[in-house]
Amino acid sequence: MNRGLIFDSPFLLGFEHTRTLIERAAKAAAESYPPYNVEDRGDGALRITLAVAGFSPDQLEVTVEDRQLVVAGRRDAGVQAKSEEAFLHRGIAARGFIRSFVLADGMVVDGATLEHGLLHIDLARPEPERRVQSVPIRTVG
Repeated sequence: MNRGLIFDSPFLLGFEHTRTLIERAAKAAAESYPPYNVEDRGDGALRITLAVAGFSPDQLEVTVEDRQLVVAGRRDAGVQAKSEEAFLHRGIAARGFIRSFVLADGMVVDGATLEHGLLHIDLARPEPERRVQSVPIRTVG
């Protein structure tokens, strides 16, 4: 069954945003560098850990825009070319990257820590505020 047909159902009105999120997630899943783990820390908290060996904190950027977490690693081309001369074998990737994750409603980024070549990004899902809305019933005639 085609994904487009699911969202074209008359029973799913107003879910265009969900379609966009699924398309974003599919694109992000196709990326393979850098490798990462997603850990469930309980109570709705998650930790994403990316292997970013060789990147310094000033070469990494973590941003959130429109429920999309984006992690970018930038390499200075001059430093990379200079350091290549010293390697007989280079098995640790040295290229820049952009890795994105689609966040669910209510997910917030608590912080990011670089430790021993691993970038840890902690996410939380605060308990949503409970609201009850009363809808008035009008009569006609």
